[in-house]
Amino acid sequence: MYRIEYTKSFERGLKKLSIYEQRAVANKLKLLQSNPYYPSLRTKKVQGFENLFECSVNMDIRILWRYKGESIIVTIDIGHHSIIDK
Repeated sequence: MYRIEYTKSFERGLKKLSIYEQRAVANKLKLLQSNPYYPSLRTKKVQGFENLFECSVNMDIRILWRYKGESIIVTIDIGHHSIIDK
């Protein structure tokens, strides 16, 4: 079981989402906490970055995160698929 730390940029991005989307995020964060490679998360490493991963909330919303040590996941950002291009 991982512990999740939230960055300010993640919290700002989360507030921009609808209530329905925020509920979906909460469910996916529970999965991420228990198993970062749970199939419905579609987790993959972001190319060109060391220790940066993305997972899917739905077909449009992504969570960017990285590992901190062996038991902590730090959320970097959340938003529509275009956040990957930042």
